[in-house]
Amino acid sequence: MRILPPDVDAPRRRLLARAAAVALGAQLPAALRATSRPGPSTAECIVPAKAGGGFDLTCKVAKSLLDRSGALGSPVKIRYVPGGIGAIVYKQTIMRSSDRAEQLIAFSGGSLLNIAQRKFGPYAEDSVRWVASLAMDFGVVAVHRDSPIRNFKDLVAAVRARPMEIVFGAGGTIGSQDWIKSAEIARAAQYDFKLLRYVAFEGGGDAVAALERGYVHVMPGDASELTMHLKQGAAVRVVASFSEERLPGLLASVPTAREQGFDIVWPVARGFYVGPRVDDAAYDAWVSLFEKVAASADYRELMNENGMQPYFLGGRDLTRYVTRQVEAYRTLARQYQLL
Repeated sequence: MRILPPDVDAPRRRLLARAAAVALGAQLPAALRATSRPGPSTAECIVPAKAGGGFDLTCKVAKSLLDRSGALGSPVKIRYVPGGIGAIVYKQTIMRSSDRAEQLIAFSGGSLLNIAQRKFGPYAEDSVRWVASLAMDFGVVAVHRDSPIRNFKDLVAAVRARPMEIVFGAGGTIGSQDWIKSAEIARAAQYDFKLLRYVAFEGGGDAVAALERGYVHVMPGDASELTMHLKQGAAVRVVASFSEERLPGLLASVPTAREQGFDIVWPVARGFYVGPRVDDAAYDAWVSLFEKVAASADYRELMNENGMQPYFLGGRDLTRYVTRQVEAYRTLARQYQLL
């Protein structure tokens, strides 16, 4: 199973072509102050889940890049608004804070998958304004550090031999990207994915804690969130990455599922959107600033440190990508009988 973004090299080519011309970052404060809301002194990044997961890391990486740029009047604030793996924030952004130019909301490929399945209610992908994607994350699968499961082949064999004894747990409900990763593992083991034992958590942080305590045995997640928890000493072992090539940083020694004989590739775009009524001046200023930080010396290093690959798309380019990806996810959801 392969879900890949179209032409992954295109964003790099566009970024290099435009980098020399990017000079609007310093103009961001004026552009944001032109709105009726507070300016960059109150800029905040909203994490649509509990702390400790991929959304959390997305906001922390953006905060680091934006704070270092010096373009904002004060450090970016981070706020946590869990609920529905992003559904609550999506609705609130559209209904209550549609013109709040200072609010950036983190999204991932999982958000787009939920939109494709109508899990965000009546709101579609064109209900918000897509600002920028900063990184391409990839799926991984982890077990407890002391688990007898040492690699992906062991995991598949264990699910095949005793499926009712293996409990999966992740930060997403049935139909989420982490559930689909679990279903792909079940398929690799020739086991009916609909019978899989799966526990849903409100974010990757809770799932890692459950894995450490032995409440669940397998956690399908993303490279960035597992890298973050490994840095903090989490008692987990990553047994495979769902990437085409090995990942950088702490996961460099982890073989891909492909290396271990299973064609599973799952990329996860990570970025930000704003409300539908944010005016063009503020929206364009955000796009330009993210374009500037993505061309900085810190950008690639920061992505690699956190287990992600640099992948910038902004404004209209990102909007087109989101539209195509939601349709691709819709097709995938039908294959899993989720629509």
